[in-house]
Amino acid sequence: MHIRPPTPEDRPAWDALWRDYLAFYETTLPPEIFEAQWARLMSDDDTTMRGLLLEVDGAPRGLVHYHFHVHGWKLTRVCYLQDLFVSPDLRGTGAGRALIEAVYARADAHGCPDVYWMTQEHNDVARRLYDRIGKCTPFIKYQRA
Repeated sequence: MHIRPPTPEDRPAWDALWRDYLAFYETTLPPEIFEAQWARLMSDDDTTMRGLLLEVDGAPRGLVHYHFHVHGWKLTRVCYLQDLFVSPDLRGTGAGRALIEAVYARADAHGCPDVYWMTQEHNDVARRLYDRIGKCTPFIKYQRA
C-alpha cells in the first residue's frame, strides 16, 4: 500500500472511487460538484479541500478528503476528515487505518492536533476501526431543515 496526493492523471480512478463512496451512502452528486471537488483537490491552496489516494499495485483503491479550518474554542486550526473510502475487498487490511493516520500526519504537520470526522450510526464496519483509532464523542449532529 502506498498513500499519496492525487495527480491530474488520477481523475478517472478518483471519479470511480468517489462514486462508490457516494453509492455507499445512497446518494449521487451532479457533475458540477465533481468538477468543483476535483479543482479543490488539485489546488495548491491549503485552506481548501485536500485529498489522498491509497494505491495498491499501482492502482488507486481508496481515498480520503480533509480540510483545515478555524475553531472558535482553539488557537490552532482543526482538521475535518470529510470522506473516507476503501474498496470493499481491502476492508480489514489496514487500508482505512493507513488513510486516517496519513491525515493525522498531515494535520500534525500543519499544526492541527485535532482531527474529527462523522459516520452514520449504523456503519458498523467503519465504527469498529474508528473505535480503535479515535474516540466517539457525545455530540449529535444537526443541520438546517
